Amino acid sequence: MSRRVVVVGGGLAGIAAALEAADGGAEVVLVERRRHLGGLTWSFRRRGLWLDNGQHVFMRCCTAYLGLLDRIGASDQVVLQDRLDVPVLAPGGRRASIRRTGLPAPLHLAGSLARYRHLPLVDRMRLARPVLALRGLDLADPTLDAVTFGAWLAGHRQRPGAVERLWDLITLPTLNVPAAEASLAMAAKVFRTGLLDRADGADIGWSAVPLRQLHGANAEAALAGAGVEVLLGEVVDAVTARAGEAPTVQVSGRSLAADAVVVATPHQVAATLVPAGVLGDVGHLGASPIVNVHLVFDRTVTDLPMVAAVGSPVQFVFDRTRSAGLDRGQYLAVSLSGADAYVGRRPEELVRGFAEALADLFPAAGRARLVDGAVSREHAATFRARPGTAALRPPATTSLPGLFLAGAWCATGWPATMEGAVRSGVDAARQALGAGGSTDRTDRTLQEAPA
Repeated sequence: MSRRVVVVGGGLAGIAAALEAADGGAEVVLVERRRHLGGLTWSFRRRGLWLDNGQHVFMRCCTAYLGLLDRIGASDQVVLQDRLDVPVLAPGGRRASIRRTGLPAPLHLAGSLARYRHLPLVDRMRLARPVLALRGLDLADPTLDAVTFGAWLAGHRQRPGAVERLWDLITLPTLNVPAAEASLAMAAKVFRTGLLDRADGADIGWSAVPLRQLHGANAEAALAGAGVEVLLGEVVDAVTARAGEAPTVQVSGRSLAADAVVVATPHQVAATLVPAGVLGDVGHLGASPIVNVHLVFDRTVTDLPMVAAVGSPVQFVFDRTRSAGLDRGQYLAVSLSGADAYVGRRPEELVRGFAEALADLFPAAGRARLVDGAVSREHAATFRARPGTAALRPPATTSLPGLFLAGAWCATGWPATMEGAVRSGVDAARQALGAGGSTDRTDRTLQEAPA
């Protein structure tokens, strides 16, 4: 008789867990309180356009996420750079790029860093020291989680300007906190896996369609094809699990019996569902916000599909014109990570301020008419990747047999990214099926995922 697995949560972790369990022969039920799948990656309609709540990007090193896209039939609905190339603009027209060549890591970045005009020559000459030091770190060393990345960079002769104009271009969007606050362990993982261990690891990808389609509709079809029962718009009140008893899930006043339950919700929600004491001190993981400012112009103001900025309140900008369904003008989304300074501001203030900031980067934006503007916010987009968080992140297994955890906040070794979410879901499902497994196995099985 097949095992019955109930997955609580329809984000990427829950989708990955449900598909992995179903592919492993289990009878699976997935429960999601919203009326669509995708979790924190979602889209909304505004004046006939599809706007994404955030610009969720991935990299070529994200093999588990790429494998999930393949599993749900969405590999052809994303853009993935042939080679890393990030234009970096500053107000006044100064431009540089972070791009890789065909040389092996870490030499693949040497040319663009040597020509990186946003740093004085003396700072560019000092980059080799921390790069080589990062390559020598042992990512399994627990002491890396005791210091900030900013302090470590300062110890390797990186001045504040270099941190702001180079290191935080990568740290902030991947960890959702700046280097001054980030755990060295998490930052080292990002730089090693993405940029330094393999030349093509940091090639950037993003969705070419609304996230509601990429993760929502595609996943719903894949789950149905796998025989998963999906319950949308259903609220889970509690998960009951006791030693020696099968776990149950209380859903809208009724009980769902299961051999195993995977709780794949944000940690703040999971803490309200599982028995007391199971999650330890996950409340101390905290939260970091992401804000997106959506600006629609009456004409094209840039031909760049994606750009970073320094010396500006703008962090990253993405051209979402085609994916939104806009047939005239241009829709740019400004993505703001670690957005504590912006999450509480009024929408009209953010729209006005970032339209002006874009005009400083793209002169054509100053001559264009702003047709529409909107703001989307995720107040608790990720946990706060500060020193000490590694000890707070739980594994997939819990002290209660039959109860498992998934989510980007779990102990995957990755920061709170889509990759981490998918890996956690796969791991939890394998543990629920009694198959064990590890992230190493995930790497091997998904290494050939199409890019």
